Amino acid sequence: MKHRSWAEPFKIKMVELIKSTSREDREKAISEAGFNTFLLRSEDVYIDLLTDSGTSAMSDQQWAGLLRGDEAYAGSRNYYHLEDAIHKYYGYKYIVPTHQGRGAEHILSQIMIKPGDVVPGNMYFTTTRLHQEMAGGTFADIIIDEAHDPDNEFEFKGNVDLEKLDKLVKVHGTDKIPYVCIATNVNMAGGQPVSIANLKALRDYTNEKGIKVIHDMTRVAENAYFIQQKEEGYKDKSIAQIVREICDLTDGATMSAKKDALVNIGGFLAINDWDIFEEARNLVVVFEGLHTYGGLAGRDMEAMAIGIAESIDDNHISARIGQVEYLGEKMLSYGIPIVKPIGGHGVFVNARKFLPHLSQDEFPAQTLAAEIYIDSGVRTMERGIVSAGRKPDGTNYYPKLELVRFTIPRRVYTQAHMDVVSESVLSVYEKRESIKGLKMVYEPKYLRFFQARFERI
Repeated sequence: MKHRSWAEPFKIKMVELIKSTSREDREKAISEAGFNTFLLRSEDVYIDLLTDSGTSAMSDQQWAGLLRGDEAYAGSRNYYHLEDAIHKYYGYKYIVPTHQGRGAEHILSQIMIKPGDVVPGNMYFTTTRLHQEMAGGTFADIIIDEAHDPDNEFEFKGNVDLEKLDKLVKVHGTDKIPYVCIATNVNMAGGQPVSIANLKALRDYTNEKGIKVIHDMTRVAENAYFIQQKEEGYKDKSIAQIVREICDLTDGATMSAKKDALVNIGGFLAINDWDIFEEARNLVVVFEGLHTYGGLAGRDMEAMAIGIAESIDDNHISARIGQVEYLGEKMLSYGIPIVKPIGGHGVFVNARKFLPHLSQDEFPAQTLAAEIYIDSGVRTMERGIVSAGRKPDGTNYYPKLELVRFTIPRRVYTQAHMDVVSESVLSVYEKRESIKGLKMVYEPKYLRFFQARFERI
């Protein structure tokens, strides 16, 4: 019997109407937005694949949880529900809620990083690196070389290169390395997972050197799915079991719950060290809110607690990544150059190969994102030189990966929407040789990809 079709493990109870616009309207909208898809109005977008952060659909149980919000300033029962969920599913001892993941990154960086420190990590993430730099640290990339090659099909391209880490330790000493930052399902590499075997080897090394491992667990459930499907000895383990094993190999975590945990706002810092927790509990009051709400309403903490449990359901995560794979396979069938293997939260188109006639200084990924919007109203985002930003000396980073990210919100779109997306990319691909690049005409000081403006060359 042939492979049987699968269906989403939910049914739709409510819809939000979306509209398509004319090409003329889209040309005007993207021009007014400075050819930056972040500056488009959402009402001018047809299918929104800008990000999976806070854009997923909540379940009926989560919506019910919103009505059970305890909005007490101190000691909300929803905080304790959230604490219980994190203890049960992730295993970390102490938690500090924050308004979103970057709030946790900020607090952690202020506590653990001193000027002159070096923070190794498996590829940078924009907000993470910025918080590390603002605390006086320097990010050092220790991801395996395969991660920088979009055509390399190694299955665990998020893995750490332990030789790279060891060289840093020998040069700087353990006193200058506050922790190793490990992202599961590495975003900037194209949603690429880390293997349990690699995490265990890292844990052994850091235990020997007395270095902590801090987990960027934003997409830990997606990473667990790839371990279940691809790593020897894990096909019979549940997503919940694998998630817990990943977390148990680390000393703490920052979490943007707007991704895997299926909420529109929220995050937390989780830590096993009392002294770090004590300091974090003090700083959260300064920057976010009281330690039992951390900038969140009680109802949002309740939705997060429920979302954590839903995120590690095997049927949910299989369908979530199945939709990403569906879009990726459609693009591959059209000959579109994408990052391989297909990642967990989106499909990443290789803009270098798509627009080989544009130099990196002509912003090929930013250009391609704008052209796709003009063609169909599909909003994506750049993950290349614009996102990489500038070095402390003011010169541009030139990342090897110049990508356009098609990020799929969880439980939002149908396969038909994915068909529309892939056909739009094909339409742009067929006229790729006539596409001209962009020049940057406005650049903000920090995280320029959010607000920079461009003009056509």
